[in-house]
Amino acid sequence: MKKRLFSFLLFFLCFIQLKAQQRIAVEKLIENKIQNFIQVDTTLQGIKHDKEKLLAFLTEAEKSGYTYGMAYAENALGILARNKAEYPEALARHEKALILAKKSGSVDIQIMALNMFGVVYRRKDEMRLAIEYHKKALELAESNVTSSETNERSIAVARNSIGNIYLTLKQDDLAEQEFLKSIEIESKLGNKLGLAINYQNLGGIYEERGDLDTALNYYQKSLSYNEQINSDIGRIICKNSIGQIYLKENHPREALRLIQPTIAKAEEIGDRYYVIMAKMNLGWALYEIGELDNAESYIQEALEGAKVRNVRYYIAESYSLLSKISEAKGNYKAALNYNRLYHENEEQYLNERNRQYLADLILKYESDKKKNQIEILEKENELVNLKLEDNNKIIAILVICTVLLGIIFYILYHQSMLRREKAFLALEQKMMRSQMNPHFIFNSLNSIKLYIINNDKDKAVYYLNKFSKLIRTILSNSKEKDITLADELATMGLYMNIENIRFSNKIRFDIQVEEGLQTENIRIPSLILQPFLENSIWHGLSSKEGDKCLSLRVFQETQDLLTIEIEDNGVGRARSTEIKSKKTLNNKSIGIDLTDERLKNYFSESATGHMLEIIDLYDDNGEASGTKVVLKMPIRSEFTRKPNQRDLVSA
Repeated sequence: MKKRLFSFLLFFLCFIQLKAQQRIAVEKLIENKIQNFIQVDTTLQGIKHDKEKLLAFLTEAEKSGYTYGMAYAENALGILARNKAEYPEALARHEKALILAKKSGSVDIQIMALNMFGVVYRRKDEMRLAIEYHKKALELAESNVTSSETNERSIAVARNSIGNIYLTLKQDDLAEQEFLKSIEIESKLGNKLGLAINYQNLGGIYEERGDLDTALNYYQKSLSYNEQINSDIGRIICKNSIGQIYLKENHPREALRLIQPTIAKAEEIGDRYYVIMAKMNLGWALYEIGELDNAESYIQEALEGAKVRNVRYYIAESYSLLSKISEAKGNYKAALNYNRLYHENEEQYLNERNRQYLADLILKYESDKKKNQIEILEKENELVNLKLEDNNKIIAILVICTVLLGIIFYILYHQSMLRREKAFLALEQKMMRSQMNPHFIFNSLNSIKLYIINNDKDKAVYYLNKFSKLIRTILSNSKEKDITLADELATMGLYMNIENIRFSNKIRFDIQVEEGLQTENIRIPSLILQPFLENSIWHGLSSKEGDKCLSLRVFQETQDLLTIEIEDNGVGRARSTEIKSKKTLNNKSIGIDLTDERLKNYFSESATGHMLEIIDLYDDNGEASGTKVVLKMPIRSEFTRKPNQRDLVSA
């Protein structure tokens, strides 16, 4: 008993001594006005997560005129506010930190404040502002002649944040490049927190791609680093990510074991976002093992939390899981209602994202336009100054000014036309969702946006024109029961042109029409060939390495029979099925079945119907070498088709 009392007293005395030493170190920091970031960060390590203590330090630093310390404290207070989703306060704190850092001449804290601005705007889904602040931080850090460990860490943070922005824009390859650059810097610095964050991000990329083994490997690396630095929030995120992999691999009990303890830990930390995430995942795991009542209870709690914080993604996913649980219980009415709410919230979430992306496109374009105008005005001013200095060059200057004015008017006119085209595209996009796969539209706009972000205006304008023409064609054709074969082939050419953007135009596509075939006189259902082309791209060519070819051949087999062949040199159906089985959330494509039904309906009154055959192709060694679709249909010409109701009225 005496030994225990002695040990306690010894520990208490050590604790008091440690606190006293820490207080003395902070006082010396203020007294000597230290401007070394690592020394300041190390000294304030014990108080930088405590708002009250930070405010007390800020007051003392302000009394002593310690500007560098004030800048550090404002930045740390901004981070605390951001983690509690108090974004206006966070932005105000980082703004003060930036002003104080400039006043004290601290480049390190300026870079950090710019990066923190970017993180706040990224959490608010304001991607244009986020990437601008991160690029400012990156440019300032890379141009800093006095490179330091803090400077290198700021570059790594900027790279990671830009990677996360690319992830939001569905540009996985670009995001992966940024994360790998960040990992290279963090490895050199030995920063385990930075490595944990980047490996977690890489795991998310590979999980989205369906490569669960690689994703799990990255998540486990991240968890290992979080264990080493004893990060509770890091462990919560990693264990939930690993749990999701187990759920997708049909190991719900292993997932349950990992996820369940993270709820209490997230509630203890006070981060409601991760409480919602953990309860969602726990409900999912309980559903998978058949504990439906418990699963429903946790999902309802997650739903209420998501509604309070207006987290659209978790609201939609909660309704989806509740629909499945109700169906499993036999309550089909509730299941149907939850399913309706799921689609409504998912649709609203996607529409909000589409509007945000389109707004970002327009804002970026307007910003570039103003920049060009300023550059032109600067050139005009330079010409005026030259004119005042040398009157003998008046004629030459007038000629140059005239040319510049012509260029200005041309640019303004050209930009005005582009703005009208973009406005038209935004209006048409709302009406197009019922005609085309919304993910095709969503991904196409993202690819075009990337060209604008990278300032590649020629490609951006080129593909915007192609995209708008495709949408107009689809909307026009949707009014008719059938269209000419010539119009269908032209539309497929436009469709392939847009799809090929995301493959860096590596797919060689050609259309071959038998000589003498009157495509203008032959009528077929509109967009009847698009599902076959889409299947060839995503099930055959997307997983193929090397040369990618896709051909569409049209010929008249007999006087009354038209044949269309679509052939690719992809991986074949067997290999495609194997790849799909390893991916998550495999949605069954019903495009071919719908096409077959449309053809049956279209030729229902014909003496002979259509014939659809899908042939697996093999090379001389018996290896799969692609797929061929053969579609045969009776020829229905412009002159033989029956008039529809619209024709009769106009007649």
